[in-house]
Amino acid sequence: MPNLPKPRLRRVGRREELISSAAPAEPQTPNVEQIDAAGLRWVNIERPGALERSWLEENFDFHALDLEDVLSRNQRPKIDVYDDYLFIVLHFPVFDPAAGRLGTGELDLFVGPGYVVTIPNQPLQPVEYLFERCRAKEELREQLFSRGSGYLLYRLVDDSFDYCFPMLRKIGNKLDALEDDIFEGRSEEVVRDISNVKQEIINFRKVIRPQRPVLRDLERVKQRYLATDLDLEIYFDDIVDAHERIWDMLENYKEVVEALAETNESVISHRVNDILRVLTSISVIVLPLTLLASIWGMNVAVPGEENMTAFWIVVGVMLALLLGMVGYFRKRGWL
Repeated sequence: MPNLPKPRLRRVGRREELISSAAPAEPQTPNVEQIDAAGLRWVNIERPGALERSWLEENFDFHALDLEDVLSRNQRPKIDVYDDYLFIVLHFPVFDPAAGRLGTGELDLFVGPGYVVTIPNQPLQPVEYLFERCRAKEELREQLFSRGSGYLLYRLVDDSFDYCFPMLRKIGNKLDALEDDIFEGRSEEVVRDISNVKQEIINFRKVIRPQRPVLRDLERVKQRYLATDLDLEIYFDDIVDAHERIWDMLENYKEVVEALAETNESVISHRVNDILRVLTSISVIVLPLTLLASIWGMNVAVPGEENMTAFWIVVGVMLALLLGMVGYFRKRGWL
Protein backbone atom coordinates (compact mmCIF):
# COMPACT_ATOMS: atom_id res chain seq x y z
CA MET A 1 0.00 0.00 0.00
CA PRO A 2 1.53 3.35 -1.01
CA ASN A 3 2.33 5.87 1.68
CA LEU A 4 -0.17 8.68 1.83
CA PRO A 5 1.18 12.24 2.23
CA LYS A 6 0.78 13.62 5.74
CA PRO A 7 -1.28 16.80 6.07
CA ARG A 8 0.72 19.91 7.05
CA LEU A 9 -0.78 21.57 10.12
CA ARG A 10 -0.90 25.34 10.21
CA ARG A 11 0.85 26.80 13.25
CA VAL A 12 -1.28 29.87 13.67
CA GLY A 13 0.24 30.91 16.99
CA ARG A 14 3.78 30.76 15.64
CA ARG A 15 2.80 32.76 12.58
CA GLU A 16 1.17 35.47 14.67
CA GLU A 17 4.29 35.58 16.86
CA LEU A 18 6.51 36.02 13.81
CA ILE A 19 4.24 38.74 12.43
CA SER A 20 4.20 40.61 15.74
CA SER A 21 7.98 40.35 16.07
CA ALA A 22 8.44 41.62 12.55
CA ALA A 23 6.25 44.67 13.22
CA PRO A 24 8.25 47.77 14.10
CA ALA A 25 8.30 48.52 17.84
CA GLU A 26 7.21 51.86 19.16
CA PRO A 27 10.17 54.11 19.99
CA GLN A 28 10.91 54.32 23.70
CA THR A 29 11.47 57.61 25.43
CA PRO A 30 14.04 58.01 28.21
CA ASN A 31 12.82 58.63 31.75
CA VAL A 32 14.18 62.17 32.01
CA GLU A 33 12.59 65.08 33.89
CA GLN A 34 13.82 68.65 33.49
CA ILE A 35 13.24 72.07 35.03
CA ASP A 36 14.64 75.25 33.46
CA ALA A 37 14.65 78.64 35.15
CA ALA A 38 16.96 81.64 35.56
CA GLY A 39 19.56 80.20 33.21
CA LEU A 40 19.88 76.96 35.19
CA ARG A 41 18.66 73.51 34.20
CA TRP A 42 17.93 70.71 36.67
CA VAL A 43 17.75 67.24 35.10
CA ASN A 44 16.47 64.36 37.22
CA ILE A 45 16.85 60.76 36.01
CA GLU A 46 15.59 58.07 38.36
CA ARG A 47 16.89 54.50 38.04
CA PRO A 48 18.81 55.06 34.79
CA GLY A 49 19.23 52.39 32.17
CA ALA A 50 20.89 52.07 28.78
CA LEU A 51 18.34 54.43 27.20
CA GLU A 52 19.02 57.15 29.76
CA ARG A 53 22.77 56.70 29.33
CA SER A 54 22.41 57.27 25.58
CA TRP A 55 20.43 60.42 26.32
CA LEU A 56 23.21 61.70 28.59
CA GLU A 57 25.83 60.97 25.93
CA GLU A 58 23.85 62.95 23.38
CA ASN A 59 23.19 65.98 25.58
CA PHE A 60 26.30 66.20 27.77
CA ASP A 61 30.00 65.68 27.34
CA PHE A 62 30.54 63.51 30.42
CA HIS A 63 33.41 61.08 30.76
CA ALA A 64 32.60 57.48 29.78
CA LEU A 65 33.82 56.16 33.13
CA ASP A 66 31.36 58.42 34.94
CA LEU A 67 28.51 57.12 32.81
CA GLU A 68 29.57 53.58 33.68
CA ASP A 69 29.55 54.52 37.37
CA VAL A 70 26.01 55.84 36.99
CA LEU A 71 24.77 52.41 35.87
CA SER A 72 26.84 50.58 38.48
CA ARG A 73 25.19 49.60 41.77
CA ASN A 74 28.33 49.30 43.90
CA GLN A 75 29.95 52.73 43.84
CA ARG A 76 31.56 54.19 46.92
CA PRO A 77 31.01 57.87 47.84
CA LYS A 78 33.45 60.02 45.92
CA ILE A 79 33.93 63.27 44.02
CA ASP A 80 35.66 63.49 40.63
CA VAL A 81 36.81 66.93 39.53
CA TYR A 82 36.96 67.79 35.80
CA ASP A 83 37.69 71.02 33.99
CA ASP A 84 34.05 71.81 33.29
CA TYR A 85 32.01 69.74 35.79
CA LEU A 86 31.98 67.76 39.01
CA PHE A 87 30.83 64.17 39.36
CA ILE A 88 29.69 63.36 42.91
CA VAL A 89 28.50 60.07 44.38
CA LEU A 90 26.75 60.21 47.75
CA HIS A 91 24.98 57.57 49.83
CA PHE A 92 21.98 58.11 52.11
CA PRO A 93 20.08 55.71 54.39
CA VAL A 94 16.79 54.42 52.99
CA PHE A 95 14.36 52.12 54.76
CA ASP A 96 13.75 48.97 52.74
CA PRO A 97 10.21 47.72 53.54
CA ALA A 98 10.83 44.40 51.77
CA ALA A 99 13.83 43.55 53.96
CA GLY A 100 12.48 45.41 56.99
CA ARG A 101 15.75 47.24 57.63
CA LEU A 102 17.83 50.21 56.53
CA GLY A 103 19.48 50.09 53.13
CA THR A 104 21.65 52.39 51.07
CA GLY A 105 20.33 54.81 48.48
CA GLU A 106 22.83 56.19 45.99
CA LEU A 107 22.63 59.68 44.53
CA ASP A 108 24.87 60.54 41.57
CA LEU A 109 25.24 64.22 40.67
CA PHE A 110 26.77 66.06 37.75
CA VAL A 111 27.31 69.72 38.57
CA GLY A 112 28.47 72.21 35.99
CA PRO A 113 27.99 75.84 35.03
CA GLY A 114 24.30 76.21 34.25
CA TYR A 115 23.11 72.68 35.06
CA VAL A 116 22.69 70.07 37.77
CA VAL A 117 21.94 66.42 36.93
CA THR A 118 20.64 64.21 39.73
CA ILE A 119 20.56 60.44 39.19
CA PRO A 120 19.22 58.45 42.18
CA ASN A 121 19.39 54.67 41.82
CA GLN A 122 16.11 54.42 43.78
CA PRO A 123 13.47 56.91 44.93
CA LEU A 124 15.00 59.36 47.41
CA GLN A 125 12.26 61.32 49.13
CA PRO A 126 14.23 64.57 49.74
CA VAL A 127 15.24 64.78 46.07
CA GLU A 128 11.75 63.97 44.83
CA TYR A 129 10.14 66.45 47.23
CA LEU A 130 12.44 69.33 46.27
CA PHE A 131 12.07 68.59 42.55
CA GLU A 132 8.27 68.57 42.73
CA ARG A 133 8.22 71.77 44.77
CA CYS A 134 10.46 73.52 42.25
CA ARG A 135 8.27 72.32 39.40
CA ALA A 136 5.04 73.41 41.09
CA LYS A 137 6.09 76.71 42.70
CA GLU A 138 7.54 79.34 40.42
CA GLU A 139 8.64 81.57 43.31
CA LEU A 140 10.72 78.80 44.90
CA ARG A 141 12.11 77.80 41.51
CA GLU A 142 13.31 81.33 40.79
CA GLN A 143 14.72 81.68 44.30
CA LEU A 144 16.82 78.51 44.06
CA PHE A 145 17.83 78.59 40.42
CA SER A 146 18.85 82.26 40.39
CA ARG A 147 21.67 81.52 42.85
CA GLY A 148 23.45 79.11 40.54
CA SER A 149 24.23 75.41 40.42
CA GLY A 150 26.35 75.58 43.58
CA TYR A 151 23.43 76.70 45.72
CA LEU A 152 21.13 74.06 44.21
CA LEU A 153 23.78 71.45 45.00
CA TYR A 154 23.86 72.70 48.58
CA ARG A 155 20.07 72.43 48.93
CA LEU A 156 20.03 68.90 47.54
CA VAL A 157 22.77 67.64 49.86
CA ASP A 158 21.48 69.56 52.86
CA ASP A 159 17.89 68.30 52.48
CA SER A 160 19.15 64.74 52.07
CA PHE A 161 21.19 64.91 55.27
CA ASP A 162 18.34 66.64 57.15
CA TYR A 163 16.14 63.69 56.20
CA CYS A 164 18.42 61.49 58.34
CA PHE A 165 17.39 63.18 61.59
CA PRO A 166 13.79 61.83 61.70
CA MET A 167 15.21 58.35 61.13
CA LEU A 168 17.66 58.87 63.98
CA ARG A 169 14.84 60.04 66.26
CA LYS A 170 12.95 56.83 65.52
CA ILE A 171 16.01 54.81 66.50
CA GLY A 172 16.25 56.86 69.71
CA ASN A 173 12.59 56.14 70.49
CA LYS A 174 13.22 52.43 69.96
CA LEU A 175 16.12 52.55 72.42
CA ASP A 176 13.93 54.27 75.03
CA ALA A 177 11.23 51.65 74.57
CA LEU A 178 13.79 48.85 74.88
CA GLU A 179 15.02 50.25 78.18
CA ASP A 180 11.47 50.18 79.56
CA ASP A 181 10.89 46.63 78.30
CA ILE A 182 14.07 45.35 79.94
CA PHE A 183 12.95 46.37 83.41
CA GLU A 184 9.36 45.27 82.89
CA GLY A 185 10.25 41.59 82.78
CA ARG A 186 10.50 41.11 78.99
CA SER A 187 14.24 40.54 78.86
CA GLU A 188 14.07 37.35 76.78
CA GLU A 189 11.81 39.00 74.17
CA VAL A 190 14.01 42.10 74.06
CA VAL A 191 17.06 40.17 72.82
CA ARG A 192 15.77 40.08 69.22
CA ASP A 193 14.69 43.74 69.37
CA ILE A 194 18.14 44.79 70.57
CA SER A 195 19.72 42.82 67.73
CA ASN A 196 17.49 44.55 65.16
CA VAL A 197 18.24 48.04 66.48
CA LYS A 198 21.96 47.24 66.61
CA GLN A 199 21.80 46.15 62.95
CA GLU A 200 20.06 49.42 62.02
CA ILE A 201 22.77 51.46 63.74
CA ILE A 202 25.52 49.45 62.03
CA ASN A 203 23.91 49.95 58.60
CA PHE A 204 23.44 53.66 59.32
CA ARG A 205 27.11 54.00 60.24
CA LYS A 206 28.16 52.19 57.06
CA VAL A 207 26.26 54.78 55.02
CA ILE A 208 27.35 57.91 56.88
CA ARG A 209 31.00 57.22 57.64
CA PRO A 210 32.40 57.18 54.05
CA GLN A 211 30.91 60.64 53.33
CA ARG A 212 33.52 62.48 55.41
CA PRO A 213 36.31 62.74 52.79
CA VAL A 214 33.76 63.57 50.08
CA LEU A 215 32.38 66.52 52.04
CA ARG A 216 35.90 67.77 52.75
CA ASP A 217 36.73 67.60 49.04
CA LEU A 218 33.44 69.31 48.22
CA GLU A 219 34.37 72.21 50.50
CA ARG A 220 37.64 72.57 48.63
CA VAL A 221 36.26 72.61 45.06
CA LYS A 222 32.84 74.19 45.57
CA GLN A 223 33.96 77.75 44.69
CA ARG A 224 34.20 76.87 41.00
CA TYR A 225 30.43 76.61 40.60
CA LEU A 226 29.21 79.25 43.08
CA ALA A 227 27.65 82.50 42.01
CA THR A 228 30.10 85.38 42.18
CA ASP A 229 27.74 87.57 44.22
CA LEU A 230 26.88 84.90 46.80
CA ASP A 231 29.10 83.57 49.58
CA LEU A 232 28.04 80.01 50.36
CA GLU A 233 30.98 79.17 52.60
CA ILE A 234 28.78 79.10 55.68
CA TYR A 235 26.16 76.97 53.91
CA PHE A 236 28.56 74.20 52.98
CA ASP A 237 30.03 74.35 56.48
CA ASP A 238 26.49 73.70 57.72
CA ILE A 239 26.43 70.45 55.70
CA VAL A 240 29.63 69.33 57.39
CA ASP A 241 28.16 70.25 60.78
CA ALA A 242 25.00 68.26 60.03
CA HIS A 243 27.12 65.27 59.03
CA GLU A 244 29.10 65.52 62.26
CA ARG A 245 25.91 65.76 64.32
CA ILE A 246 24.57 62.64 62.61
CA TRP A 247 27.81 60.81 63.29
CA ASP A 248 27.84 61.91 66.95
CA MET A 249 24.27 60.68 67.40
CA LEU A 250 25.20 57.34 65.85
CA GLU A 251 28.19 57.06 68.17
CA ASN A 252 25.92 57.80 71.12
CA TYR A 253 23.31 55.27 69.97
CA LYS A 254 26.04 52.68 69.47
CA GLU A 255 27.14 53.10 73.09
CA VAL A 256 23.54 53.09 74.32
CA VAL A 257 22.56 49.89 72.49
CA GLU A 258 25.72 48.16 73.73
CA ALA A 259 24.91 49.25 77.29
CA LEU A 260 21.32 48.04 76.89
CA ALA A 261 22.56 44.67 75.64
CA GLU A 262 24.86 44.34 78.66
CA THR A 263 22.07 45.44 81.00
CA ASN A 264 19.68 42.95 79.48
CA GLU A 265 22.21 40.16 79.89
CA SER A 266 22.75 41.21 83.52
CA VAL A 267 19.00 41.17 84.20
CA ILE A 268 18.65 37.72 82.63
CA SER A 269 21.65 36.43 84.63
CA HIS A 270 20.23 37.92 87.82
CA ARG A 271 16.90 36.18 87.27
CA VAL A 272 18.63 32.90 86.53
CA ASN A 273 20.63 33.29 89.73
CA ASP A 274 17.40 33.90 91.66
CA ILE A 275 15.93 30.71 90.25
CA LEU A 276 19.07 28.74 91.08
CA ARG A 277 19.10 30.20 94.58
CA VAL A 278 15.51 29.10 95.21
CA LEU A 279 16.15 25.62 93.83
CA THR A 280 19.33 25.26 95.89
CA SER A 281 17.51 26.38 99.04
CA ILE A 282 14.77 23.83 98.44
CA SER A 283 17.36 21.11 97.92
CA VAL A 284 19.16 21.99 101.15
CA ILE A 285 15.89 22.14 103.11
CA VAL A 286 14.70 18.79 101.79
CA LEU A 287 18.11 17.10 102.36
CA PRO A 288 17.81 16.51 106.19
CA LEU A 289 14.18 15.50 105.79
CA THR A 290 15.23 12.94 103.20
CA LEU A 291 17.97 11.73 105.55
CA LEU A 292 15.50 11.11 108.40
CA ALA A 293 13.03 9.40 106.09
CA SER A 294 15.84 7.18 104.75
CA ILE A 295 17.03 6.17 108.22
CA TRP A 296 13.56 5.20 109.47
CA GLY A 297 12.73 3.59 106.15
CA MET A 298 15.56 1.05 106.24
CA ASN A 299 14.71 -2.68 106.18
CA VAL A 300 16.35 -3.23 109.59
CA ALA A 301 15.16 -2.81 113.12
CA VAL A 302 14.98 0.85 114.12
CA PRO A 303 13.87 2.56 117.34
CA GLY A 304 10.11 2.99 117.52
CA GLU A 305 9.33 0.43 114.85
CA GLU A 306 5.60 -0.43 114.65
CA ASN A 307 4.87 2.36 117.15
CA MET A 308 2.50 5.14 116.14
CA THR A 309 3.85 7.46 118.81
CA ALA A 310 7.38 7.14 117.39
CA PHE A 311 5.98 7.83 113.89
CA TRP A 312 4.44 11.11 114.99
CA ILE A 313 7.63 12.03 116.85
CA VAL A 314 9.65 11.54 113.62
CA VAL A 315 7.09 13.56 111.65
CA GLY A 316 7.25 16.33 114.28
CA VAL A 317 11.05 16.42 114.14
CA MET A 318 10.96 16.64 110.34
CA LEU A 319 8.39 19.45 110.48
CA ALA A 320 10.46 21.33 113.05
CA LEU A 321 13.56 20.99 110.87
CA LEU A 322 11.59 22.25 107.86
CA LEU A 323 10.25 25.33 109.64
CA GLY A 324 13.57 26.06 111.29
CA MET A 325 15.57 25.96 108.05
CA VAL A 326 12.99 28.04 106.16
CA GLY A 327 13.05 30.66 108.94
CA TYR A 328 16.87 30.69 108.98
CA PHE A 329 17.10 31.09 105.18
CA ARG A 330 14.58 33.92 105.20
CA LYS A 331 16.46 35.69 107.99
CA ARG A 332 19.68 35.50 105.97
CA GLY A 333 17.89 36.75 102.85
CA TRP A 334 18.42 33.59 100.87
CA LEU A 335 14.69 33.12 100.24
